[in-house]
Amino acid sequence: MCHHCVIQSTKQKMLNRRALLQAGLAGAVSVSIAAPTSGFAQQSAPSLKDRTGQIIDLTHALSPEFPTFGGEPGIAYDQQFNIDDHGYNLYQLRIDEHTATHIDAPLHFSKDGKSVDEIEPSDLVAPLVNIDIREKAALNTDTQLTPDDIKTWMSKYGPLPENCCVAMNSGWSSKVENPTDFTGRDDNQVMHFPGFHIDATQMLLEESSAVAIAVDTLSLDHGPSQNFATHYAWLPAGRYGIENLANLNAVPPNGATIIVGAPKTKGGTGGPARIFAAV
Repeated sequence: MCHHCVIQSTKQKMLNRRALLQAGLAGAVSVSIAAPTSGFAQQSAPSLKDRTGQIIDLTHALSPEFPTFGGEPGIAYDQQFNIDDHGYNLYQLRIDEHTATHIDAPLHFSKDGKSVDEIEPSDLVAPLVNIDIREKAALNTDTQLTPDDIKTWMSKYGPLPENCCVAMNSGWSSKVENPTDFTGRDDNQVMHFPGFHIDATQMLLEESSAVAIAVDTLSLDHGPSQNFATHYAWLPAGRYGIENLANLNAVPPNGATIIVGAPKTKGGTGGPARIFAAV
């Protein structure tokens, strides 16, 4: 090969190598731009709200007018500062732990159960099993959620999800504006509203990992109960309850997630909570 041809061949090889090197560097740069540099995806993951179709508020407003088990207002306001005289508003509150939409911690019905601040955060977000007994409740104010109601739900939707919250939807929240109807208190001061039958409670304790049961009435036990059998079975077992839920009619029977904004009151037996369903 002539001297000129050798020079030209060598020059072409160098140009080819440069082109390959530049292509490789460009690829590396594009990969480094696209790939996360600190373990986080470049695009933020969708929020829970974005991943769900709807967030439903399951909470009644806490007010002195809300019907209570004992008949006394569950909250009282004492204004300490006001905007005109002090530049800001501030109330001192006296609150009954068990009023309006609230949690029953295990400590509520046991000597040494978990207080409300000790409930595991992972148990406050749970699959929501919404069992509709409105038809029964319309015919009988003292009706109860029974094992048959749970079995009927399971025949339609399958086994209860692990670590779920089982809710009774009796339609009672629609009565909350009328304390007489909501409490069902009769002339003998006996109350009448639906609740969990002890057999259903025992079934859930023995055959499920449910972390909570919930009602849209004043009590986990139905109104005429004298022994609070469901309270005494469920809470000392280390599981918690929710009372006075709202808007269960807007939640599907299966597939929703309940989010319980439990108060973190040290040593508390429960407390008002802001509760949502992600559907």
